[in-house]
Amino acid sequence: MSNPLYDPFAVLQKVYGQGCWLKQALQETPVEEAHRARTAKAVYGVLENDGYFDACIRAFAPKTPKLPLRILLKVALYFLLFLQKPRYMVTDNAVSLAKKLGKGGAAGFLNAFLRAFDAAKVPVPAGEAERLSFLHSLPLWAAKRLLAQYGQEAEEIVRSRPPRTFVRFVSAEAAAPYLAEGKGEPTPFAGLYAFASFRRDAGYDAGLYTFQSVGSVAVCAVAEPCGALLDACAAPGGKSVLLAEKCGGVTAFELHPHRAELIKRYAARMHAENIEVFCRDSSVHDGRFDGAFDAVLADVPCSGYGVLAENPDIKLFRKEEDVAALQKTQAAILNACAPYVKAGGCLYYSTCSVLREENDGAVAAFLAEHEAFFAERAESPLAHKKTAYGLQFLPHLSMGAGFYVCKLRRRA
Repeated sequence: MSNPLYDPFAVLQKVYGQGCWLKQALQETPVEEAHRARTAKAVYGVLENDGYFDACIRAFAPKTPKLPLRILLKVALYFLLFLQKPRYMVTDNAVSLAKKLGKGGAAGFLNAFLRAFDAAKVPVPAGEAERLSFLHSLPLWAAKRLLAQYGQEAEEIVRSRPPRTFVRFVSAEAAAPYLAEGKGEPTPFAGLYAFASFRRDAGYDAGLYTFQSVGSVAVCAVAEPCGALLDACAAPGGKSVLLAEKCGGVTAFELHPHRAELIKRYAARMHAENIEVFCRDSSVHDGRFDGAFDAVLADVPCSGYGVLAENPDIKLFRKEEDVAALQKTQAAILNACAPYVKAGGCLYYSTCSVLREENDGAVAAFLAEHEAFFAERAESPLAHKKTAYGLQFLPHLSMGAGFYVCKLRRRA
């Protein structure tokens, strides 16, 4: 029987040691297929609780272990505390893996640490932001911002939730076989269902369904049917494909060539023939597109603080100074794309963030400089909060989605 700690350790070595994003590390690391689901659960779980595990290690280690041992301890602690595996089993596997990795000298330390560890003896910080940071492994800067903006609701926003897979079917007939025996939780959007687990099959390759988050679908639902639409930050292509169903034609911009190819393959799989893909930087204005579109969707790069459950490595890699840099990019994209909207048309601004400076803050700054636009009230059947300018979807209210969307109308 293989060591259950090995595959999670191998994936996390790429994340912690090489700075790989989790999804990339999972894709590129060979793991046992029979236990892939367990490995994925473990690596997501470790990153969701990274800061907490650091506190655990500080409380029970006489000095900070080197990175390989820290990773091994975090995997072991996840198996012990969250998967509730027997202590002797976790300890034996951790010691065995250390020896296999050439770290046999640390076997005694690992054995002593895991046998002595008691979660009740890990001190909880006293301050409100410090406690939120500790309990949910948030960087302290993020905990402070979320508390300042949302108060006690901040903890609900960042609390990890049971995993869901959202599947969007192209028709009721396509969905029927997958919804047998009560499987699939309906959402407020036609054809979109949430599954506790869903195994991809030939129907995916045939274009009968695709995987698309409820937040992504909610953003697309705000957009009005129109003739020509620009999806300014389009990869991997889910929004372009969905919007192509209600628009005469979709133009998709993507900065990176390999991601532009993803959009083309996505469109081909879903039989969306009215999508044209351009490899270009949406933050740089191109006068050739001025007045060319009835609508523009600017789903801009952001901090990702609305989708932490799906991307827990954001808490590890995203720095406070990144938010200010991202705000500059967001403003550049809005400013560059605004002239592309025809008179009377719409500019839709969206993020997968819950930070107000990236959402209403960005819109307020844009409107202050562009008198030709005004915010128009949008509606959505997905639970949300109305903000000064748009709609804020929050994970604890909106089926796990932490998205923002604002509808800006260009004056006729």
